[in-house]
Amino acid sequence: MMAWFASLVILGSVYVAALAFRLLSHLTVCLRRPKDLRRCYGTWAVLTGPTSGIGWSVAMELARRGLNLVLVGRDPAKLRDISETISRAAPTVQTKTVLFDLSLLTTAQGEEAMRQLQQTVEELDVGLLVNNAGVLEPSAVFLHEADVEACVDMIRVNLLALTEVTAAVIPGMVNRGRGAVVNLGSASSEAIPSLPLYTMYAATKRYVARFSKCLHVEYRRKGIDVQCQAPFFVAGTMASRFAEARRFVPLTPTPDAYARAAVRWIGHGPLCVPNFRHQIMWFFAGIAPDFLQDGILLRDHLWQRNELQTTRSLPEVCPIKQGGHAAA
Repeated sequence: MMAWFASLVILGSVYVAALAFRLLSHLTVCLRRPKDLRRCYGTWAVLTGPTSGIGWSVAMELARRGLNLVLVGRDPAKLRDISETISRAAPTVQTKTVLFDLSLLTTAQGEEAMRQLQQTVEELDVGLLVNNAGVLEPSAVFLHEADVEACVDMIRVNLLALTEVTAAVIPGMVNRGRGAVVNLGSASSEAIPSLPLYTMYAATKRYVARFSKCLHVEYRRKGIDVQCQAPFFVAGTMASRFAEARRFVPLTPTPDAYARAAVRWIGHGPLCVPNFRHQIMWFFAGIAPDFLQDGILLRDHLWQRNELQTTRSLPEVCPIKQGGHAAA
């Protein structure tokens, strides 16, 4: 009996020590002086998906740190908007834009955009790459219901584009002997056992985590830090689709709050959860049994699927005409 009790005490002590170590590691990064990204890595950063949400906030945070930015996106008006916003907020920061619809990567148009990106980064001291762009669609569907073209677009953006953009940027880092790559993954592939009805999304994000870990091992001796950041929900359009996001609003940071934490964590390990609220969620996800999480998530996503199907089946409302003009 005493041996059994002693074993429980030892196991409990080890578990508590592990939690304490994780907490201490987080506090150490949060409280230490922020890393000088320009000095450690280089004067330019490449950022995909910078026109909204986390991408917009990360762009602004990097600009505040004095990094010049290559902004890669598919909407010229939105790229111009973020570029002008950065210029007003940080007049000394330079920006360049590359028009690139990552979902067209394997097409002739996508190949031309990739050549433009390669040409742009070859001329610059690019020390940081942030692969932020991602696609959630198709959402809340069974695999046999998913639109094939939407699935192909998701694979191109979440998986293929991330790989090829990294391959385009990292040679310059190797030549200079310094650099950092940050890939935006997801807690859906790392912290929870499954993400039913979002199977392909979770699977592509699992690739991001494994890809980042392997590159971290390959390139750290060459002075390059490769990291996957795995957040839970961040306030915004994408998170608003999930019932569980509304359930955990107190633990859902804003994009700006996430970006501040995310930039602080650059260079600290191959896999991280930068925001402390997300670390709390990760802790509780590790405690809850898999079958319980699977059941709750399946229930929530089936409810969401029904809601989306109802919305999609609603007839379009014809405009009411007054004097030959449609009423707004």
